[in-house]
Amino acid sequence: MAEGLVTRSSRHGPKETMDRLEAEAKAKGLRVFARIDHAAGATEAGLSLRPTEVLIFGNAKAGTPLMQAVQTTGIDLPLKALVWQDASGTTWLSYNDPAWLARRHDAGSDVVESVTGMSAALGAVAEAATA
Repeated sequence: MAEGLVTRSSRHGPKETMDRLEAEAKAKGLRVFARIDHAAGATEAGLSLRPTEVLIFGNAKAGTPLMQAVQTTGIDLPLKALVWQDASGTTWLSYNDPAWLARRHDAGSDVVESVTGMSAALGAVAEAATA
């Protein structure tokens, strides 16, 4: 897998995993900005794509300190999670590790608390969606 990418298998199909992810993000007080269905877009273009959906979500209290430290982190925020199905039918959930994002932008030690909180919340949401 790509550097900084966390990927975990899901016990549920793609739609249920994404529905669970969205519901859990909202239950944790995170704002859901968009849900993008790449497979539907492919179909509209006359192409095929296995289930592939992105959820964009976040919390300004957690993300803003990263952008205050290094404004370029805004390219990677709000957070995104990808739910996808591989050729064998296994459903996966992938997301960028917040600690990796901080290192990517050289955010420094001032954001450790924010990154730790983001990582914990994201891990909990992913666990609830896939378990």
